[in-house]
Amino acid sequence: MKLATLRNGTRDGALVVVSRDLTRCTDASFLIPTLQAALDNWQRIAPHLAALAESLEVGAVPSVRFHEHEVHAPLPRAYQWADASAYVNHVELVRRSRGTEMPESFWSEPLMYQGGSDSFLGPRDPIPLADENWKLDFEGELAVIVDDVPLGASVEVARDAIRLLMLVNDVSLRGLATAELAKGFGFFNAKPSSAFSPVAVTPDELADAWDGGRIHLPLAVDLNGKPFGRANAGVDMVFDFPQIIAHAAKTRPLAAGSIIGSGTVSNKGDGGPGKPVSEGGVGYSCILEQHIVEKITHGASITGFMKPGDVVRIEMKDRNGHSVFGAIEQSVEGT
Repeated sequence: MKLATLRNGTRDGALVVVSRDLTRCTDASFLIPTLQAALDNWQRIAPHLAALAESLEVGAVPSVRFHEHEVHAPLPRAYQWADASAYVNHVELVRRSRGTEMPESFWSEPLMYQGGSDSFLGPRDPIPLADENWKLDFEGELAVIVDDVPLGASVEVARDAIRLLMLVNDVSLRGLATAELAKGFGFFNAKPSSAFSPVAVTPDELADAWDGGRIHLPLAVDLNGKPFGRANAGVDMVFDFPQIIAHAAKTRPLAAGSIIGSGTVSNKGDGGPGKPVSEGGVGYSCILEQHIVEKITHGASITGFMKPGDVVRIEMKDRNGHSVFGAIEQSVEGT
């Protein structure tokens, strides 16, 4: 099933069930008011939501047109947003750009940071930018929403806790990141509010594209209407979602509704850095990677970071060309 949160003037919005083709939705508030409430009561409420979804598909319940610009993030706020770097190719390129060595442990244990989760952006909300020198970048990612995960959960327990999947734009301010990391205490100002796809979907909606830990589909990232990235999310993902979740739960339990991100989807090239889409490659899911590859291959970076008026679109389509999660489409807005 596909779930979304309609804006209704409240902080947490109203839960709706969305049709598989993303054209219609039906109110689910008579069952449970919000997605967080549903996650808190998943075992009891999920079968009823699934039945409502099937009724929506056959036209047996009232429905209205589903508009992606009318929704919050599926969870407008969450108890936790923890983002990994499962695509080690991305980490390797970024560290190379900073002139730092790649620790061997990065191949055996996920890298992870804890982001702000109290003010997510909706999928069509503008990205505010106060200063272009902050070097605004998008990062196309995937995320899962989990049920309660106990402290010290195994990979198998973590896999069983995955309830929903989404797309992410993990907005980054590259001009602030290096100085923050140099302080030795991680990101804060460099990671403003992230945005999520219009709908969150249960794993069965992905059919055989979901193997229990990875989604084997390309992530389409467009910048100003032109293809920028087409990396396959199932390729070069060194740590799958169950491994990332288990890592996050190593020293703490995770509450139902916690969001765990994959990090920037990134594919290696054949014998070197991947090529841009314009040169026949799969491109990149963030501007920084293209920056780095340009410097490696041409001696200088050409592509600039985002500025007011620029638009990024992030979407994933199934093997029949149908949008799975709807699209994140955001313009940059000066403040």
